[in-house]
Amino acid sequence: MRAEPTPENRALVTDLAGVALRNPVLLAAGTCGTLDEFGEVLDLSRIGGVVSKSITPEAREGNPWPRILDAGDRVSGMLNAIGLANPGVDAFVHDYLPSAVLMPCAVICSAAGFSVDDYVRVVGALAEAEDRDRAAARGVHGLHVPAAIELNVSCPNVRTGTEFGHAPETMAELMRAVRPAAGRTKLFVKLSPLTPDVVGVARAAAEAGADGLTIANTVAAMAIDVRTRKPRLANVTGGLSGPAVHPLAVRLVHAVHTKLARDFHGKGKHLPIVGVGGVSHWEDAAEFVLAGASAVQMGTALYADPRSPLRVIKGLRKWCEAQGVMNMSELVGAVRV
Repeated sequence: MRAEPTPENRALVTDLAGVALRNPVLLAAGTCGTLDEFGEVLDLSRIGGVVSKSITPEAREGNPWPRILDAGDRVSGMLNAIGLANPGVDAFVHDYLPSAVLMPCAVICSAAGFSVDDYVRVVGALAEAEDRDRAAARGVHGLHVPAAIELNVSCPNVRTGTEFGHAPETMAELMRAVRPAAGRTKLFVKLSPLTPDVVGVARAAAEAGADGLTIANTVAAMAIDVRTRKPRLANVTGGLSGPAVHPLAVRLVHAVHTKLARDFHGKGKHLPIVGVGGVSHWEDAAEFVLAGASAVQMGTALYADPRSPLRVIKGLRKWCEAQGVMNMSELVGAVRV
């Protein structure tokens, strides 16, 4: 059963495009197992939700090892080149997704692909699972799984598929194909921090039917062993995450919120942003909120301390009290510039 928010945490109850969250802290895709494995080390009834590993049409082993490493003493973060390793959509729907009905938090599924047809297939399969599970989930406070689907169009560790998130035209093409396949399921689009026109791509996604945006993915980066003169990752390059990318992500969230999301809200459409990148402490999450994010995702911090989301949640609650607001939503985009 999904636990109701405790009285002291009501200030953090979040509406994410109609998806009800106990609080705005989510576990990011690819950082906490395929779906519910992280429940072994963290009480999932105390967080807002979990984003599944990115799922592709067919099973993938991912890139060769080594494919994850500390960025080093001079860089605060982590490099990974996992390469979208996952069981494939059929196995995921059959073997993993049924357990999501019993998870005590919101479940968002990450969908990835290498062509428009790939995304349509994955989103369609996940949406069909949502329809099948809707009746079963009625006994769990009327919720269903997945609560939303996040389109990963920005993984830097694969050679195709990411182009959909790099230009408004390709983003619109993808969304026009995927939106009907999603049916009633909410769709979020996860954008790259290296997109030349992030506001334009975000606008194209929103106008073609995206219910929200996730900003941003990892930054393409590289590490070299100076003794062997070889790349430290077998894939040569990987995605940089963690505190080093946080200021970049904050800037992008602020830009999209001020130039796009706020306008949509003024026209009667709620276009929430989920901020991702280097959230290790509550202040990092609060920065995202002030920049324009309605929720945040945590990933790299989980490797250092699996219980770090609980400290972030506690800090956000105290911050809301100190700011004199009844709900954190009053602080979204409230930076004074």
